[in-house]
Amino acid sequence: MDDWQNRVDAVWADETLDPGEVIRRIDALARERPEDDAIALFERAGARDSAGLEADAEWLYRQALATGLDDERRTRATIQLASTIRNLGKTAEALDLLRGEYERDPHGDLHDAAAAFYALALVSNGEPERAASIALQALAPHLSRYTRSVNGYAREIAEEPR
Repeated sequence: MDDWQNRVDAVWADETLDPGEVIRRIDALARERPEDDAIALFERAGARDSAGLEADAEWLYRQALATGLDDERRTRATIQLASTIRNLGKTAEALDLLRGEYERDPHGDLHDAAAAFYALALVSNGEPERAASIALQALAPHLSRYTRSVNGYAREIAEEPR
């Protein structure tokens, strides 16, 4: 598996490849694994997603999640699926998925990524104040100063009636 994943990672790292070539190479690598391999499905989805083929990516993400992924890939697949379906106009479902990831593990490695995509979905849903609040709360811990102030203001933004 490590060699296979290293080869997949090499495709993703090769910035000279156009999106179509990324899809072709990822698909070729995926064919080395069983047809229902969740990780291969996830990689195939990501290749299509990054090429702007959201409708093709959606069902592959859903298959990968249904088949079962390790925790990190499950989180990544959920965030990526939510971003994809937001682009396809399924904002309510995207919000549900992203809210779940955002709230699930506040100290997880991908919490800030979940916050960023949750904020984007909130903007798409016409909730820019909540989006700003979520984004600022994700940013605040990374500031060298004013963390407490930014967190306080971020909470106020979300709580103010509009």
